[in-house]
Amino acid sequence: MSLIQDFEQVLETALPRDPSFRRIEKTAIDSCISDARRYASEGLKEAFLFSTMRLLALPDNGHTRLIPNDAISVLPLRFVSIGTAIQLVGTAPETTAPRGKLVAVNGTPLSQIEAASETFLAGTRQRKRVIGSIILVWPYALARLGFSSKDETTEYRVQDENGQISEFEVENGHTVPASTLYPRNEHGRGDPAWTPERLVETKGWRGLGLAILLPSFLDSGEGALPKAISGAAEQVSVCSEKTLLIDIRGNTGGDFLKTMPLIDAISENASRQVVVLVDKFTFSAAIVFVAILKHRLGPRLKLIGEEMGDGLTFFAEGGSLDLPTSGAVVRYSSAFHDWENGTSDETTPAEIARQLVPAGTLDLDWELINEPTAEDAHGAFYQRILRSLRN
Repeated sequence: MSLIQDFEQVLETALPRDPSFRRIEKTAIDSCISDARRYASEGLKEAFLFSTMRLLALPDNGHTRLIPNDAISVLPLRFVSIGTAIQLVGTAPETTAPRGKLVAVNGTPLSQIEAASETFLAGTRQRKRVIGSIILVWPYALARLGFSSKDETTEYRVQDENGQISEFEVENGHTVPASTLYPRNEHGRGDPAWTPERLVETKGWRGLGLAILLPSFLDSGEGALPKAISGAAEQVSVCSEKTLLIDIRGNTGGDFLKTMPLIDAISENASRQVVVLVDKFTFSAAIVFVAILKHRLGPRLKLIGEEMGDGLTFFAEGGSLDLPTSGAVVRYSSAFHDWENGTSDETTPAEIARQLVPAGTLDLDWELINEPTAEDAHGAFYQRILRSLRN
């Protein structure tokens, strides 16, 4: 196997099936194809991966991209986007570094690096913040963008919560597999290996309201998601409290069709006020969940948090390609979604087209930057939000 064979899979499978490329000029596509093919023929894996990232990012569609995480090694630092800042939230074992907000890499302000890397990252501004942190610890990418240091180290400047600036260096040869610090499905938690213990968690307070945590809409295939959603729907239906809080921060999506029983249960109470907590990691099916609720509830639904990881018009479905030589993964799309206007086209599956509604825009009612907290701290945070709705 060779990198050329990897690239042929991209050209023969991903690009022809993905309708998001229909909007891109052929000259732009051909230029990126030429670069990626040249690096593939020369056997330069990282150059090939980075160029293919540029190719697949052309449509600016968050569901269409090359995911290099399983194919590359990175410096042993985990950066996560919180609000508009990038925070160092963890390191690989046996690595120590001061935590804080990233200010600069190799003396270059973070904003300048983000601007230079923008065309290699797919999706909206928020989506690029979600997936872009890996570039900050990928020595090849920093060099390709023109931000490497003169020696064999990378220097980071961070600022702690008290404003104290710290600088530290990491040897470029001291790397770890990227997937150990940057999961393919980036959820934004400090622990890269985080997975939800339960697909639904509920907490209730008499006279205050009911809170439902929905961390993921991904189903194991064993019916866990429909069962969890059914249980939540039953609880909502019998709950006498009028106020309902739904937390889908960090929910990167899955199958929104399996969540419809919960949407129906939430919608059946005509006097209930509903608040939904969202963040930039709220993506794909999780955004669709919000869109349908917004359409049904109108002003009775309040959105609290930060701008989500995608707009309401995008391409999704499709599939993934494992590139055997490089080890990277290509995510491509096949279906058009328009939840802003409620329209579909010939690529939209019938079961999705039947659910499409014109949700309009999902503007925040209250901006709040708050990273998902530990499980035992959720109760106090939820109660504070519910109390604020009564004022």
